[in-house]
Amino acid sequence: MLLFPHTEMSRFGGDLNFCLECGNVLLLPGIQDTVCCPRCSFCIPVISGQEIHSTVIFSPMEESVALEKNDDSKLKGPVIDRRCSRCNKEGMVYHTRQMRSADEGQTVFFTCIHCRYQEKEDS
Repeated sequence: MLLFPHTEMSRFGGDLNFCLECGNVLLLPGIQDTVCCPRCSFCIPVISGQEIHSTVIFSPMEESVALEKNDDSKLKGPVIDRRCSRCNKEGMVYHTRQMRSADEGQTVFFTCIHCRYQEKEDS
């Protein structure tokens, strides 16, 4: 189906995927002989006999790789003298992330080097 261009002066022109009066996106033509704008009710007549083809192209989905938990792997990062609340031993590794808005403090993540218990603290 093909749309007639509007013969009168309009505010918007060119692409007939948009309303010639208000610029809103037009719906695809159906069985009706006109396409009407859902916003301003402006209608454009349709010429039958033409086909409209459209395609949707999605970005390829990246495969997520699940990380295997390996208890023999070394924890990386600075070790501090902080007592683990689970095993009650000293020594935790930490790293920081900005999880909240920029005007608030960072979130500190602690991991026990003995039992691998994880804690977080909002600073």
